[in-house]
Amino acid sequence: MPADPSEEMKDIAGQAEAYLLWMKDEGVQRIEAGNAPSPRAGSSQGVDVDMDLKKIAKTIGSCRKCSLHATRTHTVPGQGHPRPELMFVGEAPGADEDEQGLAFVGRAGQLLTKMILAMGFQRDEVFIANILKCRPPDNRPPLPEEMETCLPYLKDQIRLLKPKVIVALGATAVRGLVGLEGISKLRGNWVKFEGIDLMPTYHPAYLLRNPPAKKDVWMDLQEVLRRLGRTPPPVKPA
Repeated sequence: MPADPSEEMKDIAGQAEAYLLWMKDEGVQRIEAGNAPSPRAGSSQGVDVDMDLKKIAKTIGSCRKCSLHATRTHTVPGQGHPRPELMFVGEAPGADEDEQGLAFVGRAGQLLTKMILAMGFQRDEVFIANILKCRPPDNRPPLPEEMETCLPYLKDQIRLLKPKVIVALGATAVRGLVGLEGISKLRGNWVKFEGIDLMPTYHPAYLLRNPPAKKDVWMDLQEVLRRLGRTPPPVKPA
């Protein structure tokens, strides 16, 4: 059955509104045309990667390697484009993610969507995942043994996806991927994960508690765009 055109238009309008709200918050003066990214080439290869990602997701779905399986509603393997230029990695699923089985769909996820749109991407043009694939009870920080157990799934995904850049959202993501501490000092500085450029920055949940830090994150995302060879939207002088 064909999609309802009115619903499609509502979805497009909602994405546009989120994009403009984020840009307004960051003082963007105008938006250049022709700056939106296009999916990476290799559609047949993308199909193979998508199949392999589904196999990983199926394996995650039956995982019983740590105690988190006993309290989860759904596993959250992550979702997005099978050949992304850009990948976002967060900490762990929250209540909304556990309920839906999708990464970053709660309030922090809505803010992440604004961030992605402000960069000129759509959510389905990037890949979004977490260090953990199951929600910790009461949204507590992941335990070291949980991270160690779950990280191989994420690393397998990254090897398949081959993103040009990874954005690590928050201290736990940075610790899990590159073993470094101190997000306030690390953010905005490039590091490497298995040969891939990685940009540490603040988690969207932190931005909800500390809105002034959004300016720091926007600076970091502009650096990501530059590394991808894309021109960041012009911003008013401070």
